[in-house]
Amino acid sequence: MARKTANRRVGITDVAQRAGVSLASVSRVMNGNFSVDPDIAARVRSAAAELNYQPNAVGRSLALGKTDTIGVVVPDLANPTFQGMLRGVSRAAAQDGYRVLIADSSEVSSEESILAGEARRRCDGVVLCAPRMHEAELEALLPSLRPLVLVNRSTADTETPSLVVDYGQGVQDLAAHLVELGHTTLAFLEGPERSASNQARLQGLEKFREDNPEIQLTVLSGGSNFEAGHTSVDNVLGTGATGVLAFNDLVAMGLLSGLHERGIDVPGEISITGFDDIPFANYTTPPLTTAAVPINDIGEQAWHEMRRLLGDGGDEPSHTTFQPELRRRGSTGPAAR
Repeated sequence: MARKTANRRVGITDVAQRAGVSLASVSRVMNGNFSVDPDIAARVRSAAAELNYQPNAVGRSLALGKTDTIGVVVPDLANPTFQGMLRGVSRAAAQDGYRVLIADSSEVSSEESILAGEARRRCDGVVLCAPRMHEAELEALLPSLRPLVLVNRSTADTETPSLVVDYGQGVQDLAAHLVELGHTTLAFLEGPERSASNQARLQGLEKFREDNPEIQLTVLSGGSNFEAGHTSVDNVLGTGATGVLAFNDLVAMGLLSGLHERGIDVPGEISITGFDDIPFANYTTPPLTTAAVPINDIGEQAWHEMRRLLGDGGDEPSHTTFQPELRRRGSTGPAAR
């Protein structure tokens, strides 16, 4: 292995000589050009690792007008669903030499546009995850945020890739599961008012009502966190529902805890379902019936869409819908007689 002298920094010329390629090839690989032949790229990266070559990040960013960083804006970093999405994005991006800058709007929709704009000024592109802002505001922001990938939200703009979950079908599957168990009185603990995924759930439940007019369904104000579920116990019990659809797993877990404190048996007296299938869902008491969302895959796909936008464009923007999968567990059972 070649050694660098104590007074000389390893440069791009050393990497080119070690890899047996041109300076231009090394430059393209180091700059994240995805069109470089994979074998050449591997040789360059191997040579750079052997020589412990470290590009001058600041000078490189100034020269190229790029940062090798993307921004990801989420509404609630405490929610494991968004953590899973971030993990998928960051791991996939890291394989291509990119890093992720994270911004949390704390469910304050007025902060989203500010954070998204700041992220775009500091990064090469933005992944906007489950934005709470109004449709008109989002549409107006699109040109200033590109390259942009939307997660859990879509727009009429066909140039912006979008990755969405079919929450409407997912909540219908959960409701149908409860009906199959004999439940005829249901309650839905809805999520944040400006959440697009909450609106999708409500639309799905409206269709479920039309298809099942004999089933009584009450919609209750809720939220998206554990506390929202925990404080909703009285409202839920007041409906007389024997089956409850929670906006997400965190809300369902809060409800489970509150019911347990009251000595109410789940699922003996009341059945509970969540949504998302976060890692904790299988370890509650009882384990939580939920609709599983492939959130890590969505994160990885978000990066692949962003990489296409940052590269040569390639194919048309993708508008992908992911289908949730019902997970039947111990929190649901036959309706009590």
